[in-house]
Amino acid sequence: MSDPETEMQGIAVVLAERHRELTDQLVQAFGDRIPELPSDPVLVDLLHGSAGSNLENLAHLLRGHMRATQIRAPAAAVEYARRLAQRGTSPSALLRAYRLGQQLILAWAVEEVAARVPDPVLAMRTNNLLTQTSFEYVDAVSEEVIGAYQSERERWLANRSAVQRETVEALLRDERLDLAAAESSLGYRLRQHHLGLVLWTAPGAGDLTAAERAVGVVAERLGAGHALFVPRDRETAWAWVPIGRSGQVDASVVDAILAGVSDQVSVAIGSPAAGEPGFRGTHQGAAAAQEVAQLGQLPAGSVLTYEDPTVRAAALLARDLPVTRDLVRRALGTLAEDTEGAARLRETLLAFVQERESYVATAARVHLHKNTVKYRVDRAVEARGRPLTEERLDLELALIACKWLAPEVLVRASGG
Repeated sequence: MSDPETEMQGIAVVLAERHRELTDQLVQAFGDRIPELPSDPVLVDLLHGSAGSNLENLAHLLRGHMRATQIRAPAAAVEYARRLAQRGTSPSALLRAYRLGQQLILAWAVEEVAARVPDPVLAMRTNNLLTQTSFEYVDAVSEEVIGAYQSERERWLANRSAVQRETVEALLRDERLDLAAAESSLGYRLRQHHLGLVLWTAPGAGDLTAAERAVGVVAERLGAGHALFVPRDRETAWAWVPIGRSGQVDASVVDAILAGVSDQVSVAIGSPAAGEPGFRGTHQGAAAAQEVAQLGQLPAGSVLTYEDPTVRAAALLARDLPVTRDLVRRALGTLAEDTEGAARLRETLLAFVQERESYVATAARVHLHKNTVKYRVDRAVEARGRPLTEERLDLELALIACKWLAPEVLVRASGG
C-alpha cells in the first residue's frame, strides 16, 4: 500500500527527469513577472544555473537523499545572489523569485499528484507533505542566499565607496585624470551640468539613510539621471545631482523638496555648474554654505543655498572671523548685542536696507505694519549711533554676518 512519502519520492523522480524543462519555465516566469531582475545574458545564465541547481537539490530532498537540517543553498544560487548585490538589485526581488518558484513548482506537483494518485485522501496528504517540505527547503535556502547578498553588498559598497572617495578627492584637488576612467569609477557622468550638495545629520541622529533618500528625491523631482552620493563619515555626505544640458534649476523648488524630506538632515546647496570644473565649483559652493550653517549653529533640517547672495557674503566673512567680529562691532554699536530685542531690530534693518529703504516693501517682506517697521528702523539707527548713510556697505555686511554667523560674531550684552 502506498503512502505520502512514497508518492512524494515518485514526484521527485519526475522532477529530476524534467528539471531542465521546468528550469526554463521558471526563468521565463521570473523574467515576465519580476522586472527588477537583470535581463542581460550573463545574469540570465546565472539565474538559469541557480534555478536548475535548486530544483536538483529539491528533488534530492523529496527523495529522502538528505534531511532538512542538511539543506544548503547551491553554489550557483549563492553566486547569483552576490551578483545581484553588486548590481544593487533589491533583495526583495530575489525573495520574490524564491516565492514564485515555490508557487509554480507546487502547482506543477499538484497536477502530477492528481494524475498519479487516484485516492483523494492520499493525494491530499501527499500534497500537504510536498508543501511542507518545499517550505522547509525555500526557507533554509532563501535565508542563506539573503545572508550572502547582504555580506556581498556590504563588501561591494565598502570597496566601491573607497574607490569613489579617492576619485572624488582627486577631482576636487584638480588632479589630471582620465575622464572616462573617472566616470567609470564613479558611475556618474562628469561631462554634464551638476548641482552639488553637502548633507549632514546631527550627532547621534543615526546613519545617512535619510540623507541618501533626500538626494534620490531631488534627482527624481528634477527629472535628473542617477545622482552620485559619497559618504564622508557617519554624519556627512557629499552628493552631485545631474541637471542636464541647460544647467537650469529652480533653487526654491529644491529647497522645498529638501525641507520636506527629513528634519534630521541639513543640506547645503551649491550653484549649478558644468563639466569637470563645475563638478568642483558646485561642491565648493555647497561646502562654503555648510560652513556658514555650522558656524551659525542652524537647527537640524536647515537648507542653505549658495545661490543666496547673503549666504555667499557670509561665507566670505567666515574666512576671517576676528576681522568680521571687529567689523560687526564698529558698524553696529550696541545693535550687535546678543539679545532678542537687538535681533528683531537687526532683522528689520537688514530687510529695510535690502529693500532700498522702502517701508512698504519691508513691511510686506517681514510681515509687519509699515509703522512698526519705521519704529524698529528708528530704534536700530539709534542703537547703531550713526545714520544709515554712513559706511553703508559695512553696515550691510555686518547685518549679514549677524544673520548667518550670530554665535561667532555677536557681542554679549552688558550685564548679561
